[in-house]
Order: sequence, then structure tokens, then C-alpha cells
Amino acid sequence: MPSRRTVLKGSLAASAGLALPTGLASAPAFARSGRPSASWGVQAGDITASSGLVWARSDRPARMVVETSATESFRRARRWQGPLLGPGTDFTGTTPLHGLPAGEQIHYRVTLADPDDPTRSGQPVCGTFRTAPGSRHDDVRFLWSGDIAGQGWGINPDLGGYRVYDEMRRLDPDFFLSSGDNIYADGVILPSVTLPDGRVWRNITTEEKSKVAETLAEYRGNFRYNLLDENVRAFNAQVPSIVQWDDHEVRNNWYPGQILDDPRYTEKNIDVLAARSRRAFSEYFPISSLGTGPRAGRVQRVLRHGPLLDVFVLDMRTYRDANSPDRQPDDRVGILGAEQLRWLKRELAASRAVWKVIAADMPLSLVVTDGATDFEAVSQGDPGAPLGRELQIAELLRFIKHRRVTGTLWLTADVHYTAAEHYDPARAAFKDFAPFWEFVSGPLAAGGFPANKLDATFGPRQVFVHAPARANASPLEAPPNFGEIEIDGGSGELTVRLRAQGGSVLFTQVLRPGLVGQ
Repeated sequence: MPSRRTVLKGSLAASAGLALPTGLASAPAFARSGRPSASWGVQAGDITASSGLVWARSDRPARMVVETSATESFRRARRWQGPLLGPGTDFTGTTPLHGLPAGEQIHYRVTLADPDDPTRSGQPVCGTFRTAPGSRHDDVRFLWSGDIAGQGWGINPDLGGYRVYDEMRRLDPDFFLSSGDNIYADGVILPSVTLPDGRVWRNITTEEKSKVAETLAEYRGNFRYNLLDENVRAFNAQVPSIVQWDDHEVRNNWYPGQILDDPRYTEKNIDVLAARSRRAFSEYFPISSLGTGPRAGRVQRVLRHGPLLDVFVLDMRTYRDANSPDRQPDDRVGILGAEQLRWLKRELAASRAVWKVIAADMPLSLVVTDGATDFEAVSQGDPGAPLGRELQIAELLRFIKHRRVTGTLWLTADVHYTAAEHYDPARAAFKDFAPFWEFVSGPLAAGGFPANKLDATFGPRQVFVHAPARANASPLEAPPNFGEIEIDGGSGELTVRLRAQGGSVLFTQVLRPGLVGQ
């Protein structure tokens, strides 16, 4: 298809088939000679019709300056003074942009200047993004997936790294929704892994990926790891992101207040680890709600992408109750927490978008276990009336029905395969809700796993599933998956495509606006 964006060409030197940033994953050089470098690339995030965020990382103290223009020549460029990048943020920084034109291609370039001598600047690094449309007649198209560098499958130089990012970039979406597990802080990346058939998978690895992350420096190193891949950096420079988190940003299946019984960790208090990870997370992604303001520090937020689409980003990790058998008849905390549930109801009721995507970092009815007796997600396998965390979801679904909130669909990742599930009260034990769809995708760069069992409480029917037969199948055996959403500006129809690396479309579903039970 014709691209609306110019393919951005990097100037980084190749190493082992990949272009690696200067200094690999080591800490920035403090030498005062030379000029600041932004070789870790640029990112844009949380783009709206009039605003956005631009991120960069320096190799030394520097002042971040952003210029924006309607053209690649940067004629009539606007200049944005960004933050001072220093050790307090691991030399990362984000510059907010405001007053942008709706539905336009924005070219930007980041220049890092020596804070003591502004005339000494590094080479500009360029990126681009398209602001959200101001008219309902403009099409919207985005991708989603999750789960990166998991189960020991990291950046393989023999394969050219994370090639799925190059494939996604060539589809030229308006944005990418990253559904969590952006890193595996609890997952070690070894130099090589022998596959069951005798083949050897090689990894680029770093000091921070040689053990579980506990310190702030180790969490920062985990977030840097994926930026070693030139496919990721090229993708980031062309496709803005909406990012949420899940468990592996901290540790597998974590919940607030947990005390670890894991010999790999010297720090046993999960709240301490989560605070360190959240800080690194906020440093390495351009996320509006992690800055200043009344909702500072929160992952949950609404991104309004023009008249056709609102994206409701959930945090199903920070406010949850402890993992348990999940059969309690009364659960006021649930998986969202009471305050987040109130926020979500309020924002859904206020939305005037044709489509309302609920971006969940965990699935609703796929049974995800945590050990022999406890459960990690919403459902616990009991097909009867809602219990435990299901009670909160039932309350939300009832609210959506009774407030006549139309056009909702759920997108998630987490389970390391791709699927489509249709929910209908006619099949459910709990019946006070309107039918809706949930679509699952992933992993992007992690082990593939067999399909999970379905809990029948909310009446799901698995319309499609594509999963490997064995646990932790490598990306060579189970190619990466990602999903695509396309909304037609004329009809308002929404098309879902579940994709696999290699160009194949595994499943397609067309939804029409305003229809119930489709």
C-alpha cells in the first residue's frame, strides 16, 4: 500500500547485523569532549488531535530541543525547549508538544545541546507522527500487541533482530498500542538457547539482562535492552505509541503488598521493586499521565483519537487485590480497584466516540493461573455467577448496558497466542450486559503458549484461536502475532485483523457501529 510517511533512514553503524547505539547498554559517558548523541533513537507517544510527546535519551548531560514542521525540510519549523537530560532520569527526557494541527503529518527532529555551551549540539535525530483526525470522515488504523523479550528469547542477530517491528512499521499505522509486558524484568537473557530440534538461538545480552532486575539501574537496563534493536528504533521514529504495563515490568504475577519467596531476589518487598520499575517505565516511554498534573504517576488514561475512537488504557496491576482462589462472594477491590472503576465508568459515559477500545493488560475470561490454587487474571474457571474479581467486571458490564454506552470492544495480550472471543448474555451465567467482542494478540518477541481454558460466566465463545501446541515455543516455531484495527471514516465500520509475522492475516472480523450482538 502507498505509505503516508517517508521511510526514515538511520545513520548508526551495523554490528552483528544490527545497528547498536553507541556504548551498547552501558551507562552514558561522562566525558565532556565531543557532542551529545541521541543514538538510542526517538519516540512519540500519546498523540491527540492537537498534542503529543517526544522522547529521547542522551549519552551525557544535555538540553533537549525539539523542532516540528509540516515538511521534511523543516521550513517554518516551530521550536520547543525540552528538559535538561541528566543522571536523575538516566539521561532520558520527554518534551510535550501543543497546538498542533489535527489530522496532519508532523515531522520532528531532536537536537541535544551541551548545557554549558549551547552552540555545541549533537546530530539531529528525526521522527514523524500523524496527529489524530479532526473529522469523522478520516480513517483510523492502529496495531496492538505485547510481550517483548520474554522466556529467554531476546534480540537474535542471526535473524536480524525483532523483524516483526519492521513488518509493523511497513503497515504504516497511525499508532501502536503496547498492551503490557514491554520488558521481562524477571527474565534472564542468555547468550544462546538450544531448541528441541537442536538448532541454537543466539541472543544479544547485557549485564542488566544477566539476572532478575531489582535495582533502579537494572530496571533501566531492561527498558534499554529493546532499544538495542534497530527495527525497534526505526519503528519508534515512525509510529507513535500508547503504552501500558502488566506484570513482567516488575515480576511475574505480582500484586501490591506481596512479599516474595524467590531465592533469586534479595529485595523481597514487591512494592519497593514496583516503585523502581514504575520510575524506569516513566523515564523510557512518552506517557502523558506519568508527568505532572492531577493524575500524575498513573498508567490509566484516555487517549481521544478523533471522533471515531477513544482508547481507555487500564492498569490491572497497581490496584488489584492479592492473587487467590478468587471465589469470594464480595470483592470491593477486584482487579481495577474502586477508584479506577469509578474513573472508567465516568470516562466511558462521557465518551462521544463511535468506538471505545478498552485496552486491558489481562483477558476477561481466559483462565490464567498463579500456582496450584490461585488465579492471576479476572476469571477462575467457575462457570457460574460472578465471584471474586468477576464481580467488578460484572458491575462494569452492567453499567455499560444501562448507560447505553455503545461501540465498546476489549483488546488485550498477556497469554502469548492470538484469539477472538464473542461475549453474549444468552450463553452466560451473568446476563445483565450487552454483547461485545474481546480480541487477543501477542507475543511480539517471547515464547508462545497453548490456549487457556475459557470461563463461561460472561458467555464467551471462542470464534478463533491460533496457539502453539507446547509451552514456550520459540519465535522460530511460533512466529510473532499482532493485531490490526481499521476504522472506515465513511461508514464507521471497524475491521479487526489478527496477524502473524510473515504477512499472513489469520482472522478478520468486521463490526458495524451501533449494532448489538454482532
